[in-house]
This record gives sequence, C-alpha cells and structure tokens, in this order.
Amino acid sequence: MSRREGSLEDPQADSSVSLLPHLEAKIRQTHSLAHLLTKYAEQLLQEYVQLQGDPFGLPSFSPPRLPVAGLSAPAPSHAGLPVHERLRLDAAALAALPPLLEVVRRHQAELNPRAPRLLRRLEDAARQARALGAAVEALLAALGAANRGPRAEPPAATASAASAAGVFPAKILGLRVCGLYREWLSRTEGDLGQLLPGGPA
Repeated sequence: MSRREGSLEDPQADSSVSLLPHLEAKIRQTHSLAHLLTKYAEQLLQEYVQLQGDPFGLPSFSPPRLPVAGLSAPAPSHAGLPVHERLRLDAAALAALPPLLEVVRRHQAELNPRAPRLLRRLEDAARQARALGAAVEALLAALGAANRGPRAEPPAATASAASAAGVFPAKILGLRVCGLYREWLSRTEGDLGQLLPGGPA
C-alpha cells in the first residue's frame, strides 16, 4: 500500500498528503452533508423538547438516560480508534437510527397531532440519516475499508414495545433518540473532518 493510501487508514499520518481529486471531493461533500444535518438535528431536538410540556425543557429537569435497543451513545474510546473504524461505527449507528426515529414520529403523531413541523422533521431526519449512512458507506468503499459481515436487524419493534408503557416513557424515548441522533451526526462530522486535507491528525 502506498503512503498516500496508508494515510487514510492512520489518523496519525501526515495530513498534508494530498488525496486523489475525486476522493477528496467525495470526502468534502460527505463532510458538508454531515455538518448541515448536525445543525438540523440540533433544531429537531430543541423543537421536540419545546413540545413535550413540563417537566421537559425545565432547567432542573434531568431525564433518565434510558438504554435504547440497538443503539448507544459514542463510547469515550471512540476518538482513539483509527478513522476508518470510527466511520464504520458511525455508519452502523446511522443505519440503526431511521427505524427508531420512525417509532418516535408515530408516537408524536398521537401525542402532538397538531405539531406537523415536528412530525415532518422526524420524517426528514430518518431519511437524512439513511442518506448520510449511505454516503459514509460509499466513502468507506472508496477507501477500501467497507463494512464486512451481516448488519443487525433494525430495532424498531423493540423500541416500540419499550415505549408502550405510557406517555411519559414514550416522551423520554423520543428525547433519547433525538439526542442520540444529534450525537452521532456530530461524531460523524468530526470523524469525516479527520480525512480532510489540513484536518486534525
């Protein structure tokens, strides 16, 4: 493997090494998409909180960080992994998010039927997570680091069952999913930034 190719696998390699023009363009395009969607995810989370009523949104409210089936927050060790391993984890998380967001949208359609903008944003978020996930997968393939092995089944049914106990648990699940959506988009944006020429080593 050449030094140019190796620099993409090793986040400690010299970031000044030039990428092939078409590959650099793909990285920039995917990074720009992640950056845009991270902003949208922040807006989604803010609107979600505003529409849930008390105690959501109160400064004193500390919601429980309940586990979400099939998806967890980025681990503290994530930043220490090679960049291609981080992107594989990002892609897996992005693949798990759409069915979870759809569960949240269905619950909000019942709880907040007069909030069409929130429902639309949740629907858009699921579609955007799929699009970014596909872009990251394509980038990994272009880098010769594509995911291998079968992908786990989406956890939508489990998430739906976990939130069926009542209104408050359903709202907490939605808050958690929207928060994880923002966290993984932000992490993906940062990981893609490692591949940009001049980015952090």
